[in-house]
Amino acid sequence: MKKISMLLLLIFIISSIVINFAPIVEASGSVSARNAVLIEQKSGRILFQKNAFEERRIASITKIMTAILAIESGKLDEMVTVSNRAVRAEGSSIYLKLGEKIKLEDLVYGLMLRSGNDAAVAIAEHVGGSVEGFVFLMNQKAEEIGMTKTHFANPHGLDDSKEHFSTAYDMAILTQYAMGNPTYQKIAGTKVHRAPNPNEKWDRVWKNKNRLLTEKYKYTTGGKTGYTKLAKRTLVTTATKGDLDLIAVTLNAGDDWNDHIFMYESAFRNYDLVEVISPGSIQAVKESIYKKKIYVKSAVEYPVTSEEQGKISVQYKMVKPKKDWKNQANIPDVVGKAIVYFGDEKIDQVPIYYRHTEKEQNSIWDYFKNILQLIIGVDSNG
Repeated sequence: MKKISMLLLLIFIISSIVINFAPIVEASGSVSARNAVLIEQKSGRILFQKNAFEERRIASITKIMTAILAIESGKLDEMVTVSNRAVRAEGSSIYLKLGEKIKLEDLVYGLMLRSGNDAAVAIAEHVGGSVEGFVFLMNQKAEEIGMTKTHFANPHGLDDSKEHFSTAYDMAILTQYAMGNPTYQKIAGTKVHRAPNPNEKWDRVWKNKNRLLTEKYKYTTGGKTGYTKLAKRTLVTTATKGDLDLIAVTLNAGDDWNDHIFMYESAFRNYDLVEVISPGSIQAVKESIYKKKIYVKSAVEYPVTSEEQGKISVQYKMVKPKKDWKNQANIPDVVGKAIVYFGDEKIDQVPIYYRHTEKEQNSIWDYFKNILQLIIGVDSNG
C-alpha cells in the first residue's frame, strides 16, 4: 500500500508542473523599460509584461543567482581569503584587499547592497572552487528552476561575454525562487549593513543602492540594481501590500524607479489574492467511501481582479476505489487531486489525502511490526 501511495504522489508531482501564463496584461506603452514583467510571487502569475521573453544583457541583477548559491552552499560562516582575481575585478567594488579574510555572509551583503564585483569573484572562487566552476553551478541552477532562456558566463554581470544573457521573465523566476529562502529575503531587504574591516579602525558600512527600498516606495521588500554600458539600467524589486507579494523586473529602462512603482500600484489597485482551496476537509466529493474522509494539506491562492473571480473553478479527480478497500487499511494516503482552472486553463493542483483513523494506522503498524518480528526472529514478549 505504501508503494502505491508513493507512486501516486510521484505521478501527482510530475503532473503538477504548471507554467502560469494565464491571461497577461500587455504593458506596451506604460513603462520606459524595453523589457518588463510583474508577477505574483506565490502563484507565479504574470500580471503585467512587455517583451518579457526577449533575451537581453542583464548587468548586476546577475548577482541574485550568485547570492542564492552562496546562501545555499551552507558556508556563510566560513572565512574567505580574497584573491588577486577578486581585487582586480572591474566596476562596482566594496574595496577588498588582497589576502584579507572576510566572512562569506558579509561578502553576500556587499554583493547585494553595494553590487561589489570583487565580492562576486571572491564568492565564486570560495563556493565553486573557481569562477569557472561557479558559473557551471549558476547554469545548473538556472536549468533546475526553469530559466529556459538564460545563460550565465560570470558571477557579476559585466559585459565581458555575449553568452551572458537572460530575460525579464527568467529573472522573475529566479527572484521567486530566491525569495523562498529566508536568509536571502533578509539580505535583499537590508537597508544598511555593517561589516568588520580588518584594515581600518572602523567597520565597513554599506547602504543599499536600491532606492525603491531605502526611500522611494514603502511597500518594497528587497531587490537588486544593475547597470553596464551595454545592458543599461536593470532592476529587480519585490513588494508586499496586504496579502499580495509581487516581483517586478525591468531591463534597459530609462526611468526604472517609476516603472516599478507604476506596475506595483496598478496591481495593488486591481488584484486580490483569493483562496481557491482551503486546507482541511473536502465536502464537494460525495462518493461514500470518501465522504468526510478526505482533505488537502495546503491552500491554493491565486491573484484575480474582481471581474475574473467567476473564472476560477476546482475539479476533483479521485482514484477509482479498489475491491480490497473494504479493509480501509488498504486505502492509500493519496487518493486524488484537486485541480484549479482559470477559465479552461489549468493553473495549479494539490494532492488529496485520505484520513485514516488511529485504529487503521495502528493496524498498518502492527502489520509491519509482525513482518519485522518474523525477520529477526522475536515475538512481542522479547
